[in-house]
Amino acid sequence: MTEPTSLSAGAEQTQKKQSAATIQLLQHEEEVGASSNELGSAHTTTDQKEQYTSEISKDYRSTGRPAKTDMIKSLVTDQDAFSDCELYLSMSGNCSAVESSEDNEEDMYRDAEEIEREKILLCETSSSEYKLSVAPEMDIMEYCRKEWRGNTPVAKRMRKGYEAVAQKFASIRRVRGDNYCALRATLFQALSQATQLPSWLQSEDFTMLSENLLSKYDWIKQWQLKQKLGRKMGEISEEIKEYLILLRKKWKNISEIKGPIEKQQACDKLFKNEEEEYSLYEALKFLMLSTAIELYNDDKNGRRVPVFSWLLFARDTSSNPCQLMHNHLNHIGHSGGLEQVEMFLLAYALQYTIQVYRLYKYSTDEFITLYPNDPEEDWPVVTLITEDDRHYNIPVRMCQETML
Repeated sequence: MTEPTSLSAGAEQTQKKQSAATIQLLQHEEEVGASSNELGSAHTTTDQKEQYTSEISKDYRSTGRPAKTDMIKSLVTDQDAFSDCELYLSMSGNCSAVESSEDNEEDMYRDAEEIEREKILLCETSSSEYKLSVAPEMDIMEYCRKEWRGNTPVAKRMRKGYEAVAQKFASIRRVRGDNYCALRATLFQALSQATQLPSWLQSEDFTMLSENLLSKYDWIKQWQLKQKLGRKMGEISEEIKEYLILLRKKWKNISEIKGPIEKQQACDKLFKNEEEEYSLYEALKFLMLSTAIELYNDDKNGRRVPVFSWLLFARDTSSNPCQLMHNHLNHIGHSGGLEQVEMFLLAYALQYTIQVYRLYKYSTDEFITLYPNDPEEDWPVVTLITEDDRHYNIPVRMCQETML
Protein backbone atom coordinates (compact mmCIF):
# COMPACT_ATOMS: atom_id res chain seq x y z
CA MET A 1 0.00 0.00 0.00
CA THR A 2 1.41 3.34 -0.97
CA GLU A 3 1.56 6.26 1.33
CA PRO A 4 -1.32 8.74 0.84
CA THR A 5 0.06 11.91 -0.68
CA SER A 6 -2.84 14.32 -0.52
CA LEU A 7 -3.70 14.14 3.19
CA SER A 8 -3.49 17.39 5.09
CA ALA A 9 -0.90 17.68 7.81
CA GLY A 10 -3.59 17.71 10.47
CA ALA A 11 -5.31 14.61 9.10
CA GLU A 12 -2.01 12.78 8.80
CA GLN A 13 -1.07 13.63 12.38
CA THR A 14 -4.50 12.46 13.59
CA GLN A 15 -4.08 9.13 11.87
CA LYS A 16 -0.60 8.75 13.30
CA LYS A 17 -2.00 9.23 16.77
CA GLN A 18 -4.60 6.53 16.12
CA SER A 19 -1.93 3.97 15.12
CA ALA A 20 -1.38 1.99 18.30
CA ALA A 21 1.86 0.07 17.83
CA THR A 22 0.69 -1.85 14.77
CA ILE A 23 3.88 -3.51 13.53
CA GLN A 24 3.12 -7.01 14.80
CA LEU A 25 -0.02 -7.28 12.68
CA LEU A 26 2.08 -7.42 9.53
CA GLN A 27 3.48 -10.76 10.60
CA HIS A 28 0.20 -12.21 11.92
CA GLU A 29 -0.55 -14.64 9.09
CA GLU A 30 1.41 -16.91 6.80
CA GLU A 31 1.28 -15.97 3.17
CA VAL A 32 -1.51 -17.68 1.29
CA GLY A 33 -1.21 -15.63 -1.88
CA ALA A 34 -3.88 -15.09 -4.47
CA SER A 35 -3.54 -13.43 -7.85
CA SER A 36 -6.09 -10.78 -8.77
CA ASN A 37 -6.86 -8.23 -11.42
CA GLU A 38 -7.97 -4.58 -11.36
CA LEU A 39 -7.84 -3.69 -7.64
CA GLY A 40 -5.28 -6.41 -7.06
CA SER A 41 -2.71 -4.80 -9.36
CA ALA A 42 -2.55 -1.58 -7.41
CA HIS A 43 -0.88 -2.82 -4.24
CA THR A 44 2.76 -2.33 -3.31
CA THR A 45 5.21 -4.75 -1.75
CA THR A 46 5.07 -5.99 1.83
CA ASP A 47 8.45 -4.37 2.54
CA GLN A 48 7.03 -0.95 1.64
CA LYS A 49 4.05 -1.54 3.93
CA GLU A 50 6.28 -2.60 6.79
CA GLN A 51 8.44 0.48 6.36
CA TYR A 52 5.39 2.74 6.20
CA THR A 53 3.78 1.23 9.27
CA SER A 54 7.07 1.37 11.15
CA GLU A 55 7.28 5.09 10.43
CA ILE A 56 3.72 5.56 11.65
CA SER A 57 4.48 3.69 14.85
CA LYS A 58 7.70 5.66 15.39
CA ASP A 59 5.88 8.96 14.96
CA TYR A 60 3.12 7.71 17.24
CA ARG A 61 5.51 6.89 20.05
CA SER A 62 6.93 10.39 19.88
CA THR A 63 3.50 11.85 20.70
CA GLY A 64 3.51 10.24 24.14
CA ARG A 65 -0.06 9.00 23.90
CA PRO A 66 -0.94 6.67 26.84
CA ALA A 67 -0.23 2.99 26.35
CA LYS A 68 -3.90 2.23 26.92
CA THR A 69 -4.53 2.94 23.26
CA ASP A 70 -2.16 0.21 22.07
CA MET A 71 -5.26 -1.72 21.11
CA ILE A 72 -4.97 -2.93 17.55
CA LYS A 73 -1.59 -4.56 18.13
CA SER A 74 -2.86 -6.58 21.08
CA LEU A 75 -6.08 -7.53 19.30
CA VAL A 76 -4.05 -9.37 16.71
CA THR A 77 -1.30 -10.89 18.83
CA ASP A 78 -3.71 -12.19 21.47
CA GLN A 79 -6.19 -13.95 19.22
CA ASP A 80 -4.16 -17.18 19.07
CA ALA A 81 -3.93 -17.45 22.86
CA PHE A 82 -6.80 -19.88 23.08
CA SER A 83 -8.24 -22.63 20.90
CA ASP A 84 -11.61 -22.11 19.23
CA CYS A 85 -14.75 -23.64 20.65
CA GLU A 86 -16.62 -25.12 17.69
CA LEU A 87 -20.07 -25.70 19.17
CA TYR A 88 -21.27 -23.74 22.17
CA LEU A 89 -24.67 -25.37 22.37
CA SER A 90 -23.11 -28.36 24.09
CA MET A 91 -20.38 -26.38 25.89
CA SER A 92 -18.46 -29.54 26.66
CA GLY A 93 -14.70 -30.17 26.81
CA ASN A 94 -13.89 -27.58 24.11
CA CYS A 95 -13.74 -24.75 26.60
CA SER A 96 -12.05 -26.85 29.27
CA ALA A 97 -9.20 -27.39 26.83
CA VAL A 98 -8.37 -23.73 27.28
CA GLU A 99 -7.81 -24.31 30.94
CA SER A 100 -6.13 -27.69 30.81
CA SER A 101 -3.61 -26.38 28.29
CA GLU A 102 -1.96 -24.41 31.09
CA ASP A 103 -1.68 -26.87 33.94
CA ASN A 104 -3.53 -30.01 32.86
CA GLU A 105 -6.24 -29.71 35.48
CA GLU A 106 -9.48 -31.27 34.26
CA ASP A 107 -12.76 -29.64 35.28
CA MET A 108 -16.08 -31.43 35.04
CA TYR A 109 -18.38 -28.62 33.98
CA ARG A 110 -21.72 -30.41 33.78
CA ASP A 111 -23.40 -33.39 35.36
CA ALA A 112 -24.40 -36.45 33.35
CA GLU A 113 -28.07 -35.51 33.32
CA GLU A 114 -27.40 -32.13 31.70
CA ILE A 115 -25.12 -33.66 29.08
CA GLU A 116 -27.77 -36.23 28.21
CA ARG A 117 -30.45 -33.55 27.91
CA GLU A 118 -28.38 -31.60 25.42
CA LYS A 119 -27.55 -34.73 23.42
CA ILE A 120 -31.26 -35.42 23.09
CA LEU A 121 -31.89 -31.80 22.12
CA LEU A 122 -29.26 -31.89 19.38
CA CYS A 123 -30.59 -35.17 18.01
CA GLU A 124 -34.15 -33.88 17.87
CA THR A 125 -33.32 -30.61 16.12
CA SER A 126 -32.91 -31.94 12.60
CA SER A 127 -35.53 -29.46 11.42
CA SER A 128 -34.08 -25.98 10.85
CA GLU A 129 -37.11 -24.50 12.62
CA TYR A 130 -35.85 -25.75 15.98
CA LYS A 131 -32.10 -25.25 15.68
CA LEU A 132 -30.82 -23.08 18.47
CA SER A 133 -28.59 -20.44 16.95
CA VAL A 134 -28.99 -18.33 20.08
CA ALA A 135 -29.81 -20.28 23.22
CA PRO A 136 -32.32 -19.06 25.83
CA GLU A 137 -30.93 -16.69 28.43
CA MET A 138 -29.58 -17.86 31.76
CA ASP A 139 -28.16 -16.12 34.80
CA ILE A 140 -24.67 -15.01 33.89
CA MET A 141 -23.04 -16.08 37.16
CA GLU A 142 -24.80 -19.45 37.09
CA TYR A 143 -23.35 -19.94 33.61
CA CYS A 144 -19.92 -18.93 34.88
CA ARG A 145 -20.05 -21.38 37.78
CA LYS A 146 -20.94 -24.23 35.44
CA GLU A 147 -18.23 -23.46 32.93
CA TRP A 148 -15.33 -22.42 35.17
CA ARG A 149 -15.20 -24.57 38.33
CA GLY A 150 -11.47 -25.08 38.58
CA ASN A 151 -8.80 -23.27 40.57
CA THR A 152 -6.37 -22.68 37.74
CA PRO A 153 -5.24 -19.12 36.94
CA VAL A 154 -7.37 -19.14 33.80
CA ALA A 155 -10.50 -20.23 35.66
CA LYS A 156 -9.98 -17.59 38.34
CA ARG A 157 -9.47 -14.89 35.72
CA MET A 158 -12.60 -15.93 33.85
CA ARG A 159 -14.70 -15.87 37.02
CA LYS A 160 -13.43 -12.39 37.83
CA GLY A 161 -14.27 -11.31 34.30
CA TYR A 162 -17.80 -12.67 34.51
CA GLU A 163 -18.27 -11.00 37.89
CA ALA A 164 -17.36 -7.68 36.28
CA VAL A 165 -19.79 -8.24 33.40
CA ALA A 166 -22.50 -9.20 35.92
CA GLN A 167 -22.28 -5.66 37.32
CA LYS A 168 -23.74 -4.49 34.02
CA PHE A 169 -25.74 -7.44 32.67
CA ALA A 170 -27.82 -10.02 34.49
CA SER A 171 -28.00 -12.80 31.90
CA ILE A 172 -26.14 -14.39 29.01
CA ARG A 173 -27.27 -16.12 25.81
CA ARG A 174 -24.97 -18.70 24.30
CA VAL A 175 -24.34 -18.40 20.56
CA ARG A 176 -23.94 -21.35 18.24
CA GLY A 177 -20.28 -21.77 17.29
CA ASP A 178 -20.14 -22.61 13.58
CA ASN A 179 -17.69 -19.95 12.34
CA TYR A 180 -20.56 -17.50 11.92
CA CYS A 181 -20.69 -16.69 15.64
CA ALA A 182 -19.25 -13.14 15.36
CA LEU A 183 -21.76 -12.25 12.63
CA ARG A 184 -24.57 -14.03 14.47
CA ALA A 185 -23.95 -12.37 17.83
CA THR A 186 -23.52 -8.89 16.32
CA LEU A 187 -26.58 -9.09 14.09
CA PHE A 188 -28.75 -10.55 16.84
CA GLN A 189 -27.85 -7.72 19.20
CA ALA A 190 -28.33 -5.08 16.51
CA LEU A 191 -31.79 -6.35 15.59
CA SER A 192 -32.80 -6.85 19.22
CA GLN A 193 -32.36 -3.15 19.94
CA ALA A 194 -33.25 -1.74 16.50
CA THR A 195 -35.75 1.13 16.60
CA GLN A 196 -35.30 2.41 13.05
CA LEU A 197 -33.83 1.42 9.72
CA PRO A 198 -30.18 2.56 9.42
CA SER A 199 -29.56 5.21 6.77
CA TRP A 200 -27.35 2.91 4.68
CA LEU A 201 -30.22 0.42 4.45
CA GLN A 202 -32.55 3.17 3.22
CA SER A 203 -30.37 4.02 0.23
CA GLU A 204 -31.98 3.44 -3.16
CA ASP A 205 -28.74 1.91 -4.44
CA PHE A 206 -28.50 -0.61 -1.61
CA THR A 207 -30.22 -3.47 -3.41
CA MET A 208 -28.17 -2.77 -6.56
CA LEU A 209 -24.89 -3.16 -4.70
CA SER A 210 -24.03 -6.60 -6.06
CA GLU A 211 -24.86 -5.66 -9.64
CA ASN A 212 -22.84 -2.44 -9.44
CA LEU A 213 -19.75 -4.09 -7.97
CA LEU A 214 -19.84 -7.07 -10.33
CA SER A 215 -19.96 -4.70 -13.29
CA LYS A 216 -16.67 -3.14 -12.10
CA TYR A 217 -14.79 -6.11 -10.65
CA ASP A 218 -15.05 -9.37 -12.53
CA TRP A 219 -13.23 -11.29 -9.80
CA ILE A 220 -16.26 -10.96 -7.50
CA LYS A 221 -17.83 -13.76 -9.56
CA GLN A 222 -15.61 -16.05 -7.47
CA TRP A 223 -17.51 -15.06 -4.34
CA GLN A 224 -18.33 -18.20 -2.37
CA LEU A 225 -21.97 -18.30 -1.32
CA LYS A 226 -23.51 -20.78 1.06
CA GLN A 227 -23.92 -24.22 -0.46
CA LYS A 228 -26.80 -24.43 -2.88
CA LEU A 229 -27.23 -27.03 -5.60
CA GLY A 230 -27.74 -25.97 -9.20
CA ARG A 231 -26.34 -22.46 -8.89
CA LYS A 232 -24.96 -20.92 -12.07
CA MET A 233 -22.24 -18.28 -12.12
CA GLY A 234 -24.58 -15.70 -13.61
CA GLU A 235 -26.99 -16.12 -10.72
CA ILE A 236 -24.59 -14.80 -8.09
CA SER A 237 -25.61 -11.17 -8.56
CA GLU A 238 -29.31 -11.95 -8.24
CA GLU A 239 -28.81 -14.21 -5.25
CA ILE A 240 -26.78 -11.62 -3.35
CA LYS A 241 -29.44 -9.05 -4.24
CA GLU A 242 -32.06 -11.32 -2.66
CA TYR A 243 -29.99 -11.52 0.51
CA LEU A 244 -29.64 -7.75 0.68
CA ILE A 245 -33.38 -7.28 0.17
CA LEU A 246 -34.05 -9.83 2.92
CA LEU A 247 -31.70 -8.00 5.30
CA ARG A 248 -33.52 -4.70 4.75
CA LYS A 249 -36.94 -6.35 5.08
CA LYS A 250 -36.13 -8.13 8.34
CA TRP A 251 -34.40 -5.10 9.85
CA LYS A 252 -37.35 -2.87 8.94
CA ASN A 253 -39.97 -5.29 10.28
CA ILE A 254 -38.21 -5.84 13.61
CA SER A 255 -37.36 -2.16 14.12
CA GLU A 256 -41.06 -1.28 13.76
CA ILE A 257 -42.07 -3.58 16.64
CA LYS A 258 -42.59 -1.39 19.71
CA GLY A 259 -42.94 -3.87 22.55
CA PRO A 260 -39.62 -5.27 23.83
CA ILE A 261 -41.08 -8.73 24.43
CA GLU A 262 -42.59 -8.90 20.95
CA LYS A 263 -39.35 -7.60 19.43
CA GLN A 264 -37.34 -10.28 21.22
CA GLN A 265 -39.77 -12.97 20.08
CA ALA A 266 -39.39 -11.81 16.48
CA CYS A 267 -35.59 -12.02 16.76
CA ASP A 268 -35.77 -15.48 18.31
CA LYS A 269 -38.03 -16.66 15.49
CA LEU A 270 -35.71 -15.28 12.82
CA PHE A 271 -32.66 -16.96 14.30
CA LYS A 272 -34.45 -20.33 14.32
CA ASN A 273 -35.06 -20.11 10.56
CA GLU A 274 -31.80 -21.47 9.21
CA GLU A 275 -32.43 -20.56 5.57
CA GLU A 276 -33.14 -16.90 6.31
CA GLU A 277 -30.49 -16.64 9.01
CA TYR A 278 -27.62 -17.80 6.83
CA SER A 279 -28.84 -15.65 3.96
CA LEU A 280 -28.48 -12.63 6.25
CA TYR A 281 -24.88 -13.60 7.03
CA GLU A 282 -24.09 -13.70 3.32
CA ALA A 283 -25.50 -10.18 3.04
CA LEU A 284 -23.27 -9.01 5.90
CA LYS A 285 -20.18 -10.58 4.34
CA PHE A 286 -20.90 -8.85 1.04
CA LEU A 287 -21.35 -5.54 2.86
CA MET A 288 -17.92 -6.10 4.41
CA LEU A 289 -16.43 -6.63 0.94
CA SER A 290 -18.12 -3.49 -0.37
CA THR A 291 -16.80 -1.49 2.58
CA ALA A 292 -13.29 -2.88 2.05
CA ILE A 293 -13.34 -1.88 -1.63
CA GLU A 294 -14.45 1.64 -0.70
CA LEU A 295 -11.71 2.00 1.93
CA TYR A 296 -9.07 0.62 -0.42
CA ASN A 297 -10.01 3.05 -3.18
CA ASP A 298 -10.18 5.98 -0.75
CA ASP A 299 -6.67 5.26 0.47
CA LYS A 300 -5.36 4.80 -3.06
CA ASN A 301 -6.82 8.19 -4.00
CA GLY A 302 -5.24 9.92 -1.01
CA ARG A 303 -8.35 10.31 1.09
CA ARG A 304 -8.35 9.77 4.81
CA VAL A 305 -9.12 6.21 5.98
CA PRO A 306 -9.27 4.63 9.46
CA VAL A 307 -6.08 3.02 10.71
CA PHE A 308 -7.51 -0.49 10.65
CA SER A 309 -7.83 -0.17 6.86
CA TRP A 310 -4.05 0.08 6.53
CA LEU A 311 -3.70 -2.98 8.74
CA LEU A 312 -6.35 -4.90 6.82
CA PHE A 313 -4.44 -4.50 3.57
CA ALA A 314 -1.00 -4.80 5.13
CA ARG A 315 -1.45 -8.54 5.58
CA ASP A 316 0.29 -10.74 3.04
CA THR A 317 -2.98 -12.59 2.52
CA SER A 318 -5.14 -9.50 1.91
CA SER A 319 -3.04 -6.82 0.24
CA ASN A 320 -6.08 -5.84 -1.86
CA PRO A 321 -9.85 -6.51 -1.83
CA CYS A 322 -9.55 -9.45 -4.22
CA GLN A 323 -7.18 -11.28 -1.88
CA LEU A 324 -9.34 -10.33 1.09
CA MET A 325 -12.28 -12.02 -0.60
CA HIS A 326 -10.36 -15.15 -1.64
CA ASN A 327 -8.36 -15.73 1.52
CA HIS A 328 -10.66 -14.43 4.25
CA LEU A 329 -14.26 -13.45 3.48
CA ASN A 330 -14.92 -16.58 1.39
CA HIS A 331 -13.85 -18.73 4.35
CA ILE A 332 -16.07 -17.08 6.98
CA GLY A 333 -18.72 -19.56 8.02
CA HIS A 334 -17.02 -22.39 6.13
CA SER A 335 -13.51 -22.98 7.47
CA GLY A 336 -12.95 -19.97 9.71
CA GLY A 337 -14.49 -17.05 11.55
CA LEU A 338 -13.69 -13.35 11.79
CA GLU A 339 -10.21 -12.27 12.76
CA GLN A 340 -9.70 -9.23 14.94
CA VAL A 341 -9.02 -6.72 12.19
CA GLU A 342 -12.14 -7.99 10.41
CA MET A 343 -14.22 -7.13 13.48
CA PHE A 344 -13.32 -3.51 12.70
CA LEU A 345 -14.47 -4.03 9.11
CA LEU A 346 -17.79 -5.49 10.30
CA ALA A 347 -18.33 -2.51 12.59
CA TYR A 348 -17.71 -0.07 9.73
CA ALA A 349 -19.94 -2.03 7.35
CA LEU A 350 -22.86 -1.87 9.81
CA GLN A 351 -21.95 1.57 11.19
CA TYR A 352 -22.25 0.14 14.68
CA THR A 353 -19.84 0.23 17.58
CA ILE A 354 -19.15 -3.33 18.75
CA GLN A 355 -18.22 -3.38 22.43
CA VAL A 356 -16.63 -6.64 23.55
CA TYR A 357 -15.88 -7.90 27.06
CA ARG A 358 -12.66 -9.89 26.53
CA LEU A 359 -12.70 -12.02 29.65
CA TYR A 360 -9.18 -13.38 29.38
CA LYS A 361 -8.01 -9.75 29.41
CA TYR A 362 -9.61 -9.07 32.79
CA SER A 363 -7.73 -6.53 34.94
CA THR A 364 -6.05 -4.97 31.89
CA ASP A 365 -6.90 -1.89 29.85
CA GLU A 366 -8.08 -4.20 27.07
CA PHE A 367 -10.78 -5.94 29.09
CA ILE A 368 -13.42 -3.85 27.32
CA THR A 369 -12.56 -3.33 23.66
CA LEU A 370 -14.38 -1.18 21.13
CA TYR A 371 -14.51 -1.91 17.42
CA PRO A 372 -13.59 0.61 16.15
CA ASN A 373 -11.63 2.15 19.01
CA ASP A 374 -12.55 5.64 17.78
CA PRO A 375 -16.25 5.20 16.92
CA GLU A 376 -18.60 7.82 15.57
CA GLU A 377 -20.69 9.34 18.34
CA ASP A 378 -24.01 8.61 16.64
CA TRP A 379 -23.31 4.92 15.99
CA PRO A 380 -25.44 2.53 18.07
CA VAL A 381 -23.56 0.18 20.40
CA VAL A 382 -23.93 -3.60 20.64
CA THR A 383 -22.22 -5.63 23.37
CA LEU A 384 -20.66 -9.10 23.11
CA ILE A 385 -18.65 -11.39 25.39
CA THR A 386 -15.65 -13.49 24.40
CA GLU A 387 -13.38 -15.78 26.37
CA ASP A 388 -10.81 -16.20 23.62
CA ASP A 389 -11.31 -13.62 20.81
CA ARG A 390 -12.76 -16.36 18.63
CA HIS A 391 -16.18 -17.29 19.94
CA TYR A 392 -18.74 -14.68 21.03
CA ASN A 393 -21.75 -14.87 23.33
CA ILE A 394 -24.39 -12.26 24.13
CA PRO A 395 -24.96 -10.46 27.45
CA VAL A 396 -28.60 -9.44 28.00
CA ARG A 397 -30.83 -7.75 30.57
CA MET A 398 -28.84 -4.69 31.47
CA CYS A 399 -28.96 -4.10 35.21
CA GLN A 400 -31.28 -1.35 36.40
CA GLU A 401 -28.52 0.71 37.98
CA THR A 402 -26.56 0.62 34.73
CA MET A 403 -29.61 1.74 32.76
CA LEU A 404 -30.14 4.68 35.11
